[in-house]
Amino acid sequence: MNKGSWFQVQNLRVFYERVEALKGITIGMENGAIVTLIGANGAGKSTALRAISGLIAISSGEILLGEKKIHGLSPQEIVRSGIAHVPEGRRNDLEGVFEHFPVLRDRRSQRAGSLSGGEQQMLAIGRALMSQPLLLLLDEPSLGLAPLMVKEVGRIIREINQKNVGIILVEQNAQMALRLAHKGYVLETGSVVLQGEASELIDNEHVKKAYLGG
Repeated sequence: MNKGSWFQVQNLRVFYERVEALKGITIGMENGAIVTLIGANGAGKSTALRAISGLIAISSGEILLGEKKIHGLSPQEIVRSGIAHVPEGRRNDLEGVFEHFPVLRDRRSQRAGSLSGGEQQMLAIGRALMSQPLLLLLDEPSLGLAPLMVKEVGRIIREINQKNVGIILVEQNAQMALRLAHKGYVLETGSVVLQGEASELIDNEHVKKAYLGG
């Protein structure tokens, strides 16, 4: 157990049929921090987020937000506890979404499918914020976006975090993720193989070679 951690995943195991996707991972974070999970495809990063948000069942372990155990709750109950991953919210909070993403105010009469990839990503994040979360789970927010929009998504993540919203960020763009995060965990085949301050991981030789292009 990580003493003093505000959010904790302890010895979490998840199976997909007979395949062990998460092999007892432990993750902790402080209130209002950004934590990133980095690793190759199939390492278990997205599985971890789905387990936290109740979208898949866990085999063993615990997930705690403060003193509250949230494993075993329904996804809707987990959202009400303060964790947003699958967007849910209330329409009267739209002004708050438009404050973060003014471009969406100009696009509000369009169907979501007609928005650009970057605008759709903003909409997905905005919808999650409508539930006023304490902890926001972001799964590949920069995937498929043009470089300028990737930079904009990074700015938005920082802005959200500055309002004391904790963030767990899963990103293939490890360079971006480690520059945004306070702490990082490296997952390989369902296990945490490295963890530490993001500023230290970005200089780690294994991380450089495996995830930062040398």
